[in-house]
Amino acid sequence: MDPSPRTRSQAAVRDAADPLSPWRGRFVTPEGVIYLDGNSLGPMPSHIPDRLGEMLTDEWARGLIGSWNDADWIGLPQRTGAKIAPLIGADPDEVMVADSVSVDLFKLLVVAARLRPDRHVIVVEPTTFPTDGYIAASAARLLGLELRWCDPSDPLAAVDPDTAALVLTHVDFRTGATYDLDLITSGAQAQGAVMIWDLCHSVGAVPVDMHACRADFAVGCTYKYLNGGPGSPAFMYAARGHHERLDQPLTGWFGHADPFAMERDYRPAPGTTSLAAGTPPIVAMSVLHSALDVFDGVDLSALRAKSLALTSMFMQLIEERLPGTFAFATPSDPARRGSQVSLQHEHAYAVVQALIKRGVVGDFRTPDLARFGFAPLYLRFVDVFDAVGALHSVMESREWADPAFADRAAVT
Repeated sequence: MDPSPRTRSQAAVRDAADPLSPWRGRFVTPEGVIYLDGNSLGPMPSHIPDRLGEMLTDEWARGLIGSWNDADWIGLPQRTGAKIAPLIGADPDEVMVADSVSVDLFKLLVVAARLRPDRHVIVVEPTTFPTDGYIAASAARLLGLELRWCDPSDPLAAVDPDTAALVLTHVDFRTGATYDLDLITSGAQAQGAVMIWDLCHSVGAVPVDMHACRADFAVGCTYKYLNGGPGSPAFMYAARGHHERLDQPLTGWFGHADPFAMERDYRPAPGTTSLAAGTPPIVAMSVLHSALDVFDGVDLSALRAKSLALTSMFMQLIEERLPGTFAFATPSDPARRGSQVSLQHEHAYAVVQALIKRGVVGDFRTPDLARFGFAPLYLRFVDVFDAVGALHSVMESREWADPAFADRAAVT
């Protein structure tokens, strides 16, 4: 790979040669904004208003109840999962879209525990995204299991023959550091544990392969790099070898083998459809299904290469232009880095707010991280150059010291 651009003209040359540059036009990119927060909420694909208008006007307003059949609303969770499957190295019928990550993780934890009824431990790492820890603790309490916190640097050390499941986030939401999918999965399974991956900060920016690593289960959100919109429904992956034993706890009617038979007793649908519970949110799921079209024709190896090139350029320019100003929480080794860079600074929140006022949007994570996501489909190398320039100006002028930037909003 060519060395990272050091000037804006070099960045523009790299953009001109970028095989993913045509994809930028598939997104709404507000004028004057450099959006480095796609790891929190992806921007809207430009075709979504038309698709949403069609869904509301034709399918709902005119089609009414008939659209469950005529527009195949009834099959939307499976069809949407099938579009996510290639992004995570899965087969179409191994991915199901339903509910939120919190709900989906709860389902899969109970499934995993029921697959290992003679085991009594769920292993989670303590710096994981909080909802994963909360849900794991609740599931353990409900099932009478032990919740065991592992050393984040060596999670396998906590896995033993009494472990039912190991739950890890592939890309750390604070630092962007990654786990080795193959190594961790094989290590957990060697002890007989079920491996569950959280792919929220991976899918759509960091290619993963569930088949190659032989993972048992995975969950992931769709409103970050998949651009499904705020609160868009999450997905679950279940390896085919488990499909006959998906004994999940939330046995709602959409997971029934024949929902409209209205039977008294529950009969699970085949495969991942049994992981459904209640009626799916059709408006939100229609938006997500359509948003996934932006990945049509995307070479995932090119996606990863550009992601690493963008993050490497950002880190190198920070070192050159702001030496000693920030500490990197994100690994310098590209193989251990997701698609974000987190900078440590005592006044990180205020720094982020000053940047946002300048049109460079990142976010803050407690206690001291300024976090920047680099989504390869719409970000340019010139955006990276300009973002570092804005950060340099904020720090050099001490704009961040304005008291107005110290007041924390509800969402940071």
